[in-house]
Amino acid sequence: MRCNLPPLSNEYRNDAGSKSHLVTANPSIIEKRFQNLLWSRKAFVDSVQVYNHSYIYMPAFSMKTGTELSLRAYYTLSDFSANQMVLFANPDFLRHAAKFWKNKGVHAKRLSTGLFLVSAALGLCEEVTLYGFWPFSVDLHGVSISHHYYDNVLPYTGFHAMPEEFLQLWLLHKIGILRMQIGQCKEA
Repeated sequence: MRCNLPPLSNEYRNDAGSKSHLVTANPSIIEKRFQNLLWSRKAFVDSVQVYNHSYIYMPAFSMKTGTELSLRAYYTLSDFSANQMVLFANPDFLRHAAKFWKNKGVHAKRLSTGLFLVSAALGLCEEVTLYGFWPFSVDLHGVSISHHYYDNVLPYTGFHAMPEEFLQLWLLHKIGILRMQIGQCKEA
């Protein structure tokens, strides 16, 4: 599972791998990267080919502003007979997950896509290992790192509560519910 249509090009393959079964796509990404799918439908279809037969998971009905863009992504992939299929997040699941995490101490205007995806994974998978959920600008050794492996675009200020989310995930890691990989991965 991957968040927010990340690149899987050769330059990242050694660190991020290339497999995927489910990829999230926030409507804001469709808006910014693909101009609302008004003028770049083919560019969108071409860009998601890297995910092979993965599902594209979108929160179509969680916010009014995301519905039209999510449906446009669905119809674009359908019109081009793409290998990917759009899945829409159940708004009740999103609402209940937000309430659950708020009761655990995550006070954000909106949870991150990553935390919603972890919530889904915990309900679907026997084992969950997280990579890339480090919310700080320096690593464990004080070395500066980017927000994503492919860019340093930060989330909107005051929108997400990444350190609070990280703390909750770390607590789940400490009691064995999931595994978090926060340092360098060991070579197999």
